[in-house]
Amino acid sequence: MSHSEDVQTRKNRKSSKEYPELAFGENYGICPSITIKDKIGRSHLGRVFTGWVQRSFQSTQAATASQNTCAADDKATSPVPKNCPVCSYNEWDPLEEVIVGRAENACVPPFSVEVKANTYEKYWGFYQKFGGQSFPKDHLKKAIAEIEEMCNILKREGVIVKRPDPIDWSVKYKTPDFESTGMYAAMPRDILLVVGNEIIEAPMAWRARFFEYRAYRRIIKDYFNCGAKWTTAPKPTMADELYDQDYPIRTVEDRHKLAARGKFVTTEFEPCFDAADFIRAGRDIFVQRSQVTNYMGIEWMRRHLAPDYRVHIISFTDPNPMHIDATFNIIGPGLVLSNPDRPCHQIELFKKAGWTVIRPPVPLIPDDHPLWMSSKWLSMNVLMLDEKRVMVDANETSIQKVFENLGISTIKVNIRHANSLGGGFHCWTCDIRRRGTLQSYFD
Repeated sequence: MSHSEDVQTRKNRKSSKEYPELAFGENYGICPSITIKDKIGRSHLGRVFTGWVQRSFQSTQAATASQNTCAADDKATSPVPKNCPVCSYNEWDPLEEVIVGRAENACVPPFSVEVKANTYEKYWGFYQKFGGQSFPKDHLKKAIAEIEEMCNILKREGVIVKRPDPIDWSVKYKTPDFESTGMYAAMPRDILLVVGNEIIEAPMAWRARFFEYRAYRRIIKDYFNCGAKWTTAPKPTMADELYDQDYPIRTVEDRHKLAARGKFVTTEFEPCFDAADFIRAGRDIFVQRSQVTNYMGIEWMRRHLAPDYRVHIISFTDPNPMHIDATFNIIGPGLVLSNPDRPCHQIELFKKAGWTVIRPPVPLIPDDHPLWMSSKWLSMNVLMLDEKRVMVDANETSIQKVFENLGISTIKVNIRHANSLGGGFHCWTCDIRRRGTLQSYFD
């Protein structure tokens, strides 16, 4: 220490003796900028400090009293009840309770840049003409009937079924950053992710889906009141900066080139993700960077779930990545359906871990059937009721044979009109409770 520093130290020591409130303030972070050179009298500083102490003491007393009052009534501090209805760690444990979406009042989303980037060119005219209006009424009526029958079959298989509230999605809304109409509450898998006893609400990335969570709030509040954890991810503003307004798509080739360069319509302006871009295998959760899920959203999820869960980014040769479960669908411990048209770049990691990779057959859905929001590969978007039972499309006989050869019984259900709204069985559901425990399948 230099001579000048010794002198300063002695001065500080002296000032601490003369002005003990300064030393206290420095030690406890109160007014750290005040020094002996400040032209503040001792009496004034003393009054300031005394007032601060009194206010702090009163605030502490009030907080303590409040805590004591709450302690007598607050049951939320107790451990999660053993009968908590929410518990799911993977995609294949025995299914006991599920949310199934609704097609009622479903509306075509406005043709905004993010919708254009996620849909096929042959349907762009459809969006431009009907954006903000109902999907074709006759088609919706058939979809509603199909999903009702799907719910009945699930109940007969011993599964408890919950449904979101019907909402008028045609109502126009406006935020400080955009205006839009809604879409639907058809695909709970897109907006809800269950990890253990926690329900995570995804922030979403389409403006037409900004308020979609409202249809599920009644159900989620019921689960919360029964002991479940409930987390809402940061809600994006969905301002123009979240989207590449000049995203250059004209053909499928354009999409391939952009995807290969890691370029998507969503930017890294703020976190966004759809829950359907994540798929669970116990302690390991896999996710893709897609048109609706950005790296900030993935990082939020990674930090939120650490250290109990590991979030891994995987990627595919996919010109239009949006939702992982029609590209890579985990159907059992060490068993995954991998879309042959969209090969996984990290597939060797699964093979080295001893996993069996199944290449599903080409879908049988006819070319003239409208698929406004998805591809034909909804055939592999199946729902496992347990390791030996799968809900599969009644029309997709080829993939039925694949499951039967694996020793898995097929529960055949026709939801072809419901497919047109953008999802298969996995999309149309969110498993709330599966009978199983947290395990690692990659250690």
